[in-house]
Amino acid sequence: MEPSKGLEYLKKGKFEEAAKNLEAMIEADPQNPVHYINFGNLLSAVHEHEKAILFFDKALSLDENAAAALYGAGIACYRLEQFSKAAKLFQEAIKGGLRDADSYFMAGMSLVSLGENRLAFPYLLRTTELNEKDDEALFQFGLCQGRMGDVKAALNTFMKVTEFNQNHADAWYNLGVSYRFFDQDNDALEAFEKALTIQPQHYLAGNGKRNIENKGKNE
Repeated sequence: MEPSKGLEYLKKGKFEEAAKNLEAMIEADPQNPVHYINFGNLLSAVHEHEKAILFFDKALSLDENAAAALYGAGIACYRLEQFSKAAKLFQEAIKGGLRDADSYFMAGMSLVSLGENRLAFPYLLRTTELNEKDDEALFQFGLCQGRMGDVKAALNTFMKVTEFNQNHADAWYNLGVSYRFFDQDNDALEAFEKALTIQPQHYLAGNGKRNIENKGKNE
């Protein structure tokens, strides 16, 4: 039996074939944590997150330092909105050597979901350092900066996002909000209009634009 067959099926979205293959691999080699991690990833892929956690736990019972199992369990907990557990699992995965951009990003997003922006900050910062052109990670970092009160830094971050991805409507909207904070209404109006060009139904951008236009009428 080819060890990569189950993963190939999983990558191709052939979940039934992947399940059969991985079940056979677990039966043939029940002490190998990798098979349980792969099965957990399969279950997560079909949104069976609670069942997936059982397989990641089994992998960790065989190898408590299996960083991939910690990460997989973290993803499952995040999807189940168990953000405190997810944050701890991602942090453990990072300590265990899984120091890639995704691990830092998910640790940061778990903490953001708990309202812990100051704790999330270094994780999101590290994500942007590891993958400078990941516009979504950069956008989330900008939101975190803004929530912490550093609006000037957030403004610069949102500008970078729009440079990398000119069609990021939410980045244009938040750039507009940042400009308004500094009373730069012309720049804010332009940013809101950009957001509306990309996403005509962007309610918040539309509201921001109307507020500036009404302000101009009343002056």
